[in-house]
Amino acid sequence: MFVKTSRIPGFYRLGLEARRQRVAELCGIEDHKLSSLDHGGLPIEIADGMVENVIGTYALPMAVALNFSVNTIDYLVPMAVEEPSVVAAASNAAKMVRAGGGFHVRVSAPVMIGQVQILKVPDPEDACRAIEAHKEDLLARARDLAPRLVERGGGPVDVRARVLSRPQDPDGGMIVAHVHVDCRDAMGANMVNTIAEGIADRLAFLARGKPGLRILSNLSDERTVTAVAQIPDRALDPNAGAQVRRSIVAASRFAELDPYRAATHNKGIMNGIDAVLLATGNDWRGVEAGAHAYACHTGTYRPLAVWRDEGGSLTGTLQMPLAVGTVGGSLQVHEGAKLALRLLGVRSSSELAAVVASVGLASNLAALRALGTDGIQRGHMSLHARVVARAAGATGDMVEQVAREISSLGDISADRAKQILERLRRSGAAESKSKSDFDKRDKR
Repeated sequence: MFVKTSRIPGFYRLGLEARRQRVAELCGIEDHKLSSLDHGGLPIEIADGMVENVIGTYALPMAVALNFSVNTIDYLVPMAVEEPSVVAAASNAAKMVRAGGGFHVRVSAPVMIGQVQILKVPDPEDACRAIEAHKEDLLARARDLAPRLVERGGGPVDVRARVLSRPQDPDGGMIVAHVHVDCRDAMGANMVNTIAEGIADRLAFLARGKPGLRILSNLSDERTVTAVAQIPDRALDPNAGAQVRRSIVAASRFAELDPYRAATHNKGIMNGIDAVLLATGNDWRGVEAGAHAYACHTGTYRPLAVWRDEGGSLTGTLQMPLAVGTVGGSLQVHEGAKLALRLLGVRSSSELAAVVASVGLASNLAALRALGTDGIQRGHMSLHARVVARAAGATGDMVEQVAREISSLGDISADRAKQILERLRRSGAAESKSKSDFDKRDKR
């Protein structure tokens, strides 16, 4: 199922019900299905069976990002996030990328790594050679532990070993064996852990050591995604596109040269990625861990996305590990996550990874463009002003009135919002009394 289009001009101006109806129409689902999100998509009785010591549920806003074209397919992208401007920024950046042909994404095979630590190894180099020599036997044993996955075209595909320390070192002789597992459309943590535990004794026997930890690695550098976007100057800015392009390239170089900047650069990428992962019931913590570890794989913490000037056009490339699933885990029971995947319409974990990476690159573009032009606070704080207005007690039309005033004053604080709200209420009450007195006189 493909969405008809992800371009919906004026979508943010629609009321809540009108937005729901439009999304339902474009995604080909019944609009009443969206009502399952009203309480976070998670009934308390289901939550009580998911984790321990449940006392309630905790909801976040669920939104859709617009304008995304990924590998020539349009997507309305569900995002669960509490921070203002994240959804709007990603949608705006996706519109810019759309002008250059959309996002082009390559996704590797969905291979995860299970680690088996082996301790007290008398000859680590010989142990690694023994494991390599018995690779086919080890793979056969591992495949027997995952028959259904093998039937679906996945399962264990490789076993490798490397030396971590030698007998004379403080830790003694230690090696680690990696079993590589094609997880198909699952994230695969449970299956990889089962396989690692199932072949640990055989690995330890071959290494003449003792099995230690047996668990997957969240540095899933065999399961990567590469997203590329090219943006023409006119999409960056109709009047100063070349200048904006140069500022974004300079901002990228800053992150490439300075790990302090790279950390915030990457945080902006994860703003978008985490929101989609959370909406679709995926393990955003595992992806975060893998992303930041991958950012260090050269020995220095570096940006996950870089931007270059290529022939007068801005080109961005994001590469990172991205382990996601469309089956298993909380997706089996969480109605909100199931609905998010249905809205998205992806048919595989690889397709989901392509969309998620595109949102990450879009979020990065939006942040760098803002930093290189008006500054990050202008757009963010104008949206944040609405949150402050509501927190001060504004409702209905007064939310926008209060937000506009505190934004124009440059004082987006709860105290100033309360002052303005009180003044508007007094003014409204006076106007209402004046109208009532006039009506009474008119009747006489």
